[in-house]
Amino acid sequence: MTDYDYRHLDPLVHSRIRLSVLAILAAVEDAEFTYLRGQVRATDGNLGAHLRRLEGAGYVRVHKGFVRRKPMTRYRITNAGRRAFAGYVDHLERLLNASAGDTPDRAGGLTE
Repeated sequence: MTDYDYRHLDPLVHSRIRLSVLAILAAVEDAEFTYLRGQVRATDGNLGAHLRRLEGAGYVRVHKGFVRRKPMTRYRITNAGRRAFAGYVDHLERLLNASAGDTPDRAGGLTE
């Protein structure tokens, strides 16, 4: 496999919304659903669906509770989620570094 092999990119993390959620959760202890929604700018249903996929994969953990009789849902990244996010970022960095090192001659003959 090469640095350009798309199979290195975790398809679960590769979604724009899930990537954004994992980036937020990697930087905080936990986050409330409405905070994530505001930061990511997704609809409730769309964000909820993406969070369920992350939860199903074991990348996030959910805690549902009440504050003054109002439901509150909080999310936290798991160790598996942290590893998946870090691996995704690492592969993107390798991909970008490999791209910067490719010249037309080395890339398969794009010479004039």
